[in-house]
Amino acid sequence: MNPPKVSSLASGLKGFFLDYVPRQRALSPHTIQSYRDSLKLLLQFVAGKKGDPSQLSVADLSVEKITAFLQKLETARRNCASTRNVRLSAIHSFFRYLGGQHPEHLEQAQRILNIPFKRTGTREIQHLDFDEIQAVLKAVNVEAANGDRDVALLGLMFNTGARVSEIVGLQIADLRLIAPCSVFLRGKGRKERTCPIWPQTATLLRRLVEQADGPPSQSAPVFCNARGNRLSRFGIRLILNKYVVKAVSQQPSLKRKRLHPHSVRHSTAVHLLRSGVDLSTIAHWMGHVSINTTNKYIAIDLKAKREALTKAKPLLKGRRHSPKWHQDRNLIAWLTSL
Repeated sequence: MNPPKVSSLASGLKGFFLDYVPRQRALSPHTIQSYRDSLKLLLQFVAGKKGDPSQLSVADLSVEKITAFLQKLETARRNCASTRNVRLSAIHSFFRYLGGQHPEHLEQAQRILNIPFKRTGTREIQHLDFDEIQAVLKAVNVEAANGDRDVALLGLMFNTGARVSEIVGLQIADLRLIAPCSVFLRGKGRKERTCPIWPQTATLLRRLVEQADGPPSQSAPVFCNARGNRLSRFGIRLILNKYVVKAVSQQPSLKRKRLHPHSVRHSTAVHLLRSGVDLSTIAHWMGHVSINTTNKYIAIDLKAKREALTKAKPLLKGRRHSPKWHQDRNLIAWLTSL
């Protein structure tokens, strides 16, 4: 008996997830999981409530079906345009691969690759000013359970501006707690860098490491949850929110800000900028591939904008009456005809 024929969709998905994205493109596990979730949602949508996704063919994933799927994300699931674009990016990546591996589907792949991304608005980047950072750190009670962990965690995040994924992945072996003190960070795209830390931060980390029962393993995580497992991204977010809420009584301005762990990273960059550090050094400190990414911090530094305003001469000199508009009938007629 001949074995069942594997569809090009099934073989394409296997090749995409087992070889193309992890080996050829060397994407991070987080990106691969995002691609997996996006394609899983698409297959479930196209199959419908009573359908079997394993029975789908490439032809079932038409432009119309994918467009309807993207529309449902925004209407039924209440996803924003940026989330919709993330899902579409995963679909584009898969069909770009599928078109190369299975030329018989190249025409369909090209049509799907022409599905456009939606324009998204940009929100103001939220960060903490120096006084707000101090208030958050002072809100930690080091005598309480996990107090030493929390103050070391927040202190290291403010010191290094590390991404939350870099903090989660930290191991004991990544710490250098003798002068010159530093931490070894593994960033996006498997990029690695060493970031210096203040002696005060090293002291907090040393105190945390010494609390372990016996000599800690070099591969052990630096930050653990109550069960002794590696602290998650969501756990770090809860810890930050906990102390931001406590610090509001000292810094009411915190109540108006939408803060998350990446806001700490923004805060470090702005603090370095205000301290006179040049953009190139900040880019290396933050692990930016392009200095254009670092340039955005110039735009959000309101203090620098105010200082620039005081240095510039006022353009308005008292109240002036604007001249009356003299209607040019020929010009108005031309504009009306457009």
